[in-house]
Amino acid sequence: MLLKNIHLQNFRSFNKVSFNFSATTTAIVGPNTAGKTNLLEAVYLLATGKSFRASLEEEMIQTGTEFSRVKGAITLPAGADKPAQAGSETLEVILTRGEVGGERVNRKMLKVNNLGKRLVDYQGILRVVIFGPWDLELIIDSPSVRRKFLDSVLLQVDREYRRSVMAYEKGLRSRNRLLERIREENLSRSQLLFWDKLLIKNGDYISQKREELIDFINQTKPLSNEQFQLIYDKSAISEGRLAQYSQEEVAAATTLVGPHRDNIIFQVLNSKLQTLNLEVYGSRGEQRMCALWIKLAELAFIEQATATRPVLLLDDIFSELDHEHREVVMNVVGEQQTILTTADPHMISGLPAQAGLKNGLEKIELG
Repeated sequence: MLLKNIHLQNFRSFNKVSFNFSATTTAIVGPNTAGKTNLLEAVYLLATGKSFRASLEEEMIQTGTEFSRVKGAITLPAGADKPAQAGSETLEVILTRGEVGGERVNRKMLKVNNLGKRLVDYQGILRVVIFGPWDLELIIDSPSVRRKFLDSVLLQVDREYRRSVMAYEKGLRSRNRLLERIREENLSRSQLLFWDKLLIKNGDYISQKREELIDFINQTKPLSNEQFQLIYDKSAISEGRLAQYSQEEVAAATTLVGPHRDNIIFQVLNSKLQTLNLEVYGSRGEQRMCALWIKLAELAFIEQATATRPVLLLDDIFSELDHEHREVVMNVVGEQQTILTTADPHMISGLPAQAGLKNGLEKIELG
């Protein structure tokens, strides 16, 4: 699949602008604050319906405006996993603050060929893998960040996973509200039965798919002598486990077991054949190499699941990596459509030859 172009209106630092992308590799070049990451965020939003960095979606709406629009044209190859959609598609995301021109409207609208779509049906048409400096913190960041990573991969390739996550999150909010009422109003715990069954059913599917993804990553070829391994610290959900924590849940008014409590533990088998917790004992170099290894595995996983390579988004990653790791990334750039950013054109001066880009490297200059 290919992203041909993107049109932005009132998005972050962009008023109204359009960009065309190479079918191979496009470099977005410009100084810091020029809007390079904003452009990658727009591409990611177009693909997933979500931001990879905004805590509130309305942060993406330009200050002083009522709405933001991101629209792009993509080409899906014949014989893809959705053959009926082969050809050209137009994707569009409109964000609002809840009111436009004095009238109440939805805060987010998703469209495919100008037809409104639910998120569960929108995601997975255009697939992307993004790698930025923040991913280098994946190993040492919080469990919620690691769960978000797993979801970011699986939501793009599995419609049932999207449905299960939405159902689970909605059920979790309802169950937690009911737990609070049980604590405050002394309601009967029997009212939890419906939500228990819903969470168990959807939670089992989420856990199964997360485990399959982690197994795939663990089977990915290592990048160096160090061998990394992901341990799935699963918070299984079942009638027995919910009963085990029943009193604690009422006291906390919070569901204490389930995939929303999952974690990943990163391990490294070093040259001395010692298995160490990478977060605690790994060097910064080992942690960065592990993050890169995981991202390359993500590319391969999406390709295996969909029979197409996702678009690769690289946000100023070359300045964050040493020479050895930079070489690894450069070697994979030419294997799919890639859009990258850099503040220093010298960082990518040798990229066309190394990545085998026959038509060179197309550039978009900002600022």
